[in-house]
Amino acid sequence: MQSTKRYTVQSATIRGAEAIPVTVEVIVSSGMPGISIVGMPDAAVQEARERVRAAIKSSGLSVPGEKIVFNLAPGAVKKTGSGFDLPMAVALLAATGQIPTEPLRHKMIVGELSLDGSIRSVNGLVAFQMCASDQGIDLLCAPTFGVVAASDRSKVQTVKTLRSFVEADFGSAAVRSCAKPREEVDYSDVGGHIMAKRAMQIAAAGNLGLLMMGPPGSGKTMLAKRLPTILPRLTQEEASESARIASIVGEPVEDILEGVRPFRAPHHSATMAGLVGGGNPVRPGEVSLAHNGVLMLDELSEFSHSVLQGLRQPIEDGKVSITRADGNIVMPARFMLIAASNPCPCGYFGDPTVSCTCSPSRISTYQNRIGGPLIDRFDMCIDVWRSDFEDVVSGDRTLDSATMRNAVQEARRFAFERMRRNPSGSSKSSVANLMEACRMNTSTRAFFKHAAQRNALSGRAIMRTLRVARTIADLELRDEVAKEHVAEALALRIRVGPERAKEDVPA
Repeated sequence: MQSTKRYTVQSATIRGAEAIPVTVEVIVSSGMPGISIVGMPDAAVQEARERVRAAIKSSGLSVPGEKIVFNLAPGAVKKTGSGFDLPMAVALLAATGQIPTEPLRHKMIVGELSLDGSIRSVNGLVAFQMCASDQGIDLLCAPTFGVVAASDRSKVQTVKTLRSFVEADFGSAAVRSCAKPREEVDYSDVGGHIMAKRAMQIAAAGNLGLLMMGPPGSGKTMLAKRLPTILPRLTQEEASESARIASIVGEPVEDILEGVRPFRAPHHSATMAGLVGGGNPVRPGEVSLAHNGVLMLDELSEFSHSVLQGLRQPIEDGKVSITRADGNIVMPARFMLIAASNPCPCGYFGDPTVSCTCSPSRISTYQNRIGGPLIDRFDMCIDVWRSDFEDVVSGDRTLDSATMRNAVQEARRFAFERMRRNPSGSSKSSVANLMEACRMNTSTRAFFKHAAQRNALSGRAIMRTLRVARTIADLELRDEVAKEHVAEALALRIRVGPERAKEDVPA
C-alpha cells in the first residue's frame, strides 16, 4: 500500500487593498487519479489544475498518477487570481520528493505558470512583499520589471522557471528600477490666477479640498494638474502603503516608491465601483488609488449624481468600507479632493465677455447635480476666470512651483511643531480643539461668529473654515489666527455667485 505524501507552502491572496496569508496544503494518496482544489477557489484558481499539470510535464518532472488534493487555508476566505499556480506546483513537487525542501523554508511563494514551465509575474507584488514582511519571511516570485519596496524584515527572490527549483536557482530582485521620465510641469506656466494659486498653496499646506468653478478655458485643469509639484514627498511608510494599492490593480509604482504622491484624474463616466471601489472580487477604486495623494475630478457636474454621493463617506472617514456576504472589506482612502466644474451646461454663466445661452432652470439643474452635501465637504470653493491676454503671454511668472513648495513645507513643519507643543489642538479634532488650536482673541472670535451666523454656516462648514484659517496662519508661521486669516478663509469658502464674483468678494 502506497504511503500518503503531504507538504505545505506559504502563499497569499489579494483581498481589497491588501494581501492576506494563505497556506497551500497538498496531499497525494491512493484513489482515483485527478487534481482537486478546495478552500473557496475562484475560477482562475480552479483553472490552475491544467496549468500546473502542463508546466510540470514541460519541465521534465512528473505528475503522480494518484489522487491529489490541494487545500487553501483558511477555507472561509475566497481565493482569487492565478498567483496560486506556482505554490501549488511547488508543494506537489516537494511532496513527491522531486525538488529539495530546505530552500523552500521561510518563503512566501506567488506566481503564475505558463504551459512551458516558465513563471509569470502577477499583480500585487508590493502587497505580497508587505504581507511576507509582516510574517517575517521572504517573498519568492517571478522576475519583474516593476520595483519592490525596501524592507528590513524580508527580501524578494526571483525564479524564472519551474525547473529552477530542482537546483534552487533563485535570483535577487532589485529594490529600485528606473522610472520613466516624468513630464515637467510648473506653476510658472500659468499666467495670472494669483488667487487660484494662493488657494492651491493653502490646500497643499493643510491637505484641504478645493472646488473650482469657471468657464471653459479658464485654467482650472491646468492649475489642478500642477498641484503635485508643490506637495511634500511621501514618507517611506506612505510610499509603501500607496504602492501596495497601486500594485494590486497593476498600476506602475516606480514614481510612488521614489516619493511622488499619486495623482488620479478619472473620467466623468466612472462607475461607483470604479471610483469608490467594489466589483467581484473587490478591488480598490480611484479614491484608494489616490491614497496619500490627489484625486482630481474634472467636469464634476458631468459625473453621475449617485457616484458623487458615494464620495461623502470616504471624504469624512479617510477609508472605504464595502460589505459583502463573506465579510466587510476596508480600504484606505485619505486623499486631497480637487474638483473643477463649469457653472452651467454651456459654461459661460456669469462670464463678462461671453453670453450664457442656458435658461435659469437648466443652470439650476446642472449645478444641483453636484449636490449640497458634497459641496459642503469641500474646504474651499473658488471661482476661476479666464486670464487677460497680457497675463497669458507675458504675465508675471515669478510664483513658480519651487517657491510655493518651499512655503508649503515650512507651513507643514510649523504646524507639526505647533501640534507637538499642544497635542490637544489638532486640526482634525472637534470644534473645541480646533478653536483651541486657532487661539483667537475676543475680537476675532466675535468676527467669526457674526460671519458664521450671517452666512448660515453648518457645523461642518464652521470646522472646515477653521481648518482653512488655521492653515493660512501656519503659512505665515503664526501661532494665533487673526481676523485677516478668518476673512480670507471665509472668502475661499463662501461662493457669492458667478454674476457677482468679480466685484463682490467677501472682505
